[in-house]
Amino acid sequence: MLSLRPMIIAIGSDHAGLPLKRALSAALDAAGHIVLDAGTNGEESVDYPDFAHEVSAKVVSGEARFGVLVCGSGIGMSIAANRHAAIRAVNLHNSTEARLTRAHNDANIACFGARTLGVEVALDALAAFLATEFEGGRHQGRIDKLSPDTALA
Repeated sequence: MLSLRPMIIAIGSDHAGLPLKRALSAALDAAGHIVLDAGTNGEESVDYPDFAHEVSAKVVSGEARFGVLVCGSGIGMSIAANRHAAIRAVNLHNSTEARLTRAHNDANIACFGARTLGVEVALDALAAFLATEFEGGRHQGRIDKLSPDTALA
């Protein structure tokens, strides 16, 4: 399901997202990907932005090709990750959104809500996200308008 050419993928979650993060991480590992786990690895309450920033930094630096973030809703993680230049994080709910956001938006971080999504749906969406290439073309100009030097203040 998640078998493609091996990639380096950074993954992180807060306490609410930990069970789903573990399932996604195990599937990525089983598919032969290198998984950089940015935490959390315990059930005590933690602040989701810390993990979003860590995963985003790995993607921005090129240490990881993609990132995966999980919290209760996926919303907080996507907001925190999108604070970083060159990050296009999206909160996914299904494989169609995953394909479209990769093809049209060149998204580089997939966010999931552990309280809003089942494991199988998240696995399917992640597989679609990783398998879909950015189409470029007319979409590239739109992506260029998202860069910090052209974004609205």
